Amino acid sequence: VQLVDSGGGLVQAGGSLRLSCAASGYSVSSSAKGWFRQAPGKEREFVASINWYGEATDYADSVKGRFTISRDNVKNTVYLQMNSLRPEDTAVYLCAARSSLRARVSRLVYEYAYWGQGTQVTVSS
Repeated sequence: VQLVDSGGGLVQAGGSLRLSCAASGYSVSSSAKGWFRQAPGKEREFVASINWYGEATDYADSVKGRFTISRDNVKNTVYLQMNSLRPEDTAVYLCAARSSLRARVSRLVYEYAYWGQGTQVTVSS
């Protein structure tokens, strides 16, 4: 199983980015997926999650209304659309996948078995 994150970069406050997480050796339609982020010196924190069927999502309060998680089962890819970015959104963003078939959305790091390598998002003020 391999998850490859991409789409990060440098953007001004108020701007937008779309992150992608391409999966191989694994079907994104089989279980829940999540996005987490980690800033220097801080713990990894939950950002968003989408369930195996794609009809249930969950967001951290800090990104609700600004970020949208989605999936494309044909492309076997999960996305995170980030709008109205703020300097405090600066972090390495990592996608993750649960291993249990049809697992629900989760905010817990330890419930995710597979992780991408991360993509840097930097928001300037």
